[in-house]
Amino acid sequence: MSDIQVRFATQKDAADVAQLHLIATMTLYEGQVPLEHWAATPMPKRVSYWKEAIEFGEPQVMVAVEDGEIVGMVGYDRSRDPKTPNTTGEIWALYVDPDRIGQGIGLALWDAAREGLVDEGCTQVTVWLPLRNERTLRFHDLAGFKREMNTARTVPMGEARVEEVRLTRALD
Repeated sequence: MSDIQVRFATQKDAADVAQLHLIATMTLYEGQVPLEHWAATPMPKRVSYWKEAIEFGEPQVMVAVEDGEIVGMVGYDRSRDPKTPNTTGEIWALYVDPDRIGQGIGLALWDAAREGLVDEGCTQVTVWLPLRNERTLRFHDLAGFKREMNTARTVPMGEARVEEVRLTRALD
């Protein structure tokens, strides 16, 4: 495996992050969300979202880079869920180029996000994941996350509805 470096995203990375996010989410929700849903948001709007996130650190965005190319990204910050303690962090997004899954990129991103959350004083972390993506659930299970009972929710994505569940783990 070649050298993967994880670093904080810069404004110059926003377009690449937006493109990777789109491709990876389309793959993640394949068979659940129609292609028309992804076309509804133009790329300039996607880039704008990531530029703002990178500028204001909400979420904090890190990228995995190999040979000058962004091959993965993670966004993390405090939990957005109501009534969670201030010491609870959340992985808002963790995506790897679909052609690069299984090469350790996701683990490198998770390690960087975990370190960042610990530095912020978080003692636990949560993530919301689609129930119908076994590969994503398995990755998080192997990373020590446990499914929280009674947290299933239905999230509208255009005309589609996606079932999600929250997972949590201690940060030690």
